[in-house]
Amino acid sequence: MEEMEYMRLAIQLARKGCGWVNPNPMVGAVIVKDGKIIGQGCHRKYGGLHAERDALANCQTSVAGATLYVTLEPCCHYGRTPPCTDAIIKSGISRVVFGSSDPNPLAAGKGLAILRSHGIEVAENVLKDECDKLNGSFFHYIQNKTPYVVMKYAMTMDGKIATHTGRSQWITGSAARRRVHEDRHRYSAIMVGVGTVLTDDPSLTCRLENSRNPLRIICDTGLRTPLQAKLVTTTETALTIIATAVTDTNRHRPYLDAGCEIMVLPQKNNHIDLNILMQRLGEKQIDSLLLEGGGTLNWSAMESGIVNKVQAYIAPKLFGGSGKTPVEGFGVDYPEGAFLLSEPLITQVGEDILLESEVIHCLQGL
Repeated sequence: MEEMEYMRLAIQLARKGCGWVNPNPMVGAVIVKDGKIIGQGCHRKYGGLHAERDALANCQTSVAGATLYVTLEPCCHYGRTPPCTDAIIKSGISRVVFGSSDPNPLAAGKGLAILRSHGIEVAENVLKDECDKLNGSFFHYIQNKTPYVVMKYAMTMDGKIATHTGRSQWITGSAARRRVHEDRHRYSAIMVGVGTVLTDDPSLTCRLENSRNPLRIICDTGLRTPLQAKLVTTTETALTIIATAVTDTNRHRPYLDAGCEIMVLPQKNNHIDLNILMQRLGEKQIDSLLLEGGGTLNWSAMESGIVNKVQAYIAPKLFGGSGKTPVEGFGVDYPEGAFLLSEPLITQVGEDILLESEVIHCLQGL
């Protein structure tokens, strides 16, 4: 195998940690000696062995003189586990090849420097773009201390997310809906507005085998969530946080008794302040969030600047009429005031199309 192939194998191994390692990054590692793979590993679960230590533990022969291929620069600090640089140095590995640099400005390059200071050859930025794509949400979180927010919606080809009667199930086909559940497993939390709760009464769980449920968040400024809503009655399945501006603890009590958490926040433009909500979620180590709200919450999220990525599923259907659109609110005044997105990645998902763009800039003129 060539060097690039070893790194591609490490990338495949890293994906095994998807959804299980948050808020840590997905990392894979391969150990090669005399042209043969003698160890493989990955970061499988938050709090578990890092990929380098997992690969070393799986070796059945001496690693002295071997090369380690790892998707992320080895850590050099104490967290829930000891530094991986220590394990690499003690193992006798003579060469390390990694893809992504450590995104933490306090640690970037230090792991590399420590390895080189102990006489270990280091090659960096191998398949860097592919390795970076593994951990976009982690990179954002570690640098900003707030969740990476993905705004997802499904619409018809005439831009409707519901019919004029408010019905929306189902716009997309089964393949697209499965992909959404894969993202619910991938990201740490999922967020909707109280309007979605009142209209659809969703569960917001992940219905795939061998998956985890995201933390569920309701943006509910006036605390209107019904006590019989699924998000309130199923807290034994997944935790629900209700973000509200209501300070009356007597009104909080029934939700607390049902197992929900109440997060009181200040208001901004007659709604809870989404920027402060993101800060509070970051403090809870929520590194990523899937926004599945309606048009009103989507507008507020865009206006507040918390959205990092937009996922638009487009179904080959037309609803016509006055059905709701994905982003409502007041809207921009002029075309030059539009929220700008990157060139979309286009993926066919069953009969539907998925467009994915990063939010890159918002001009003035709202």
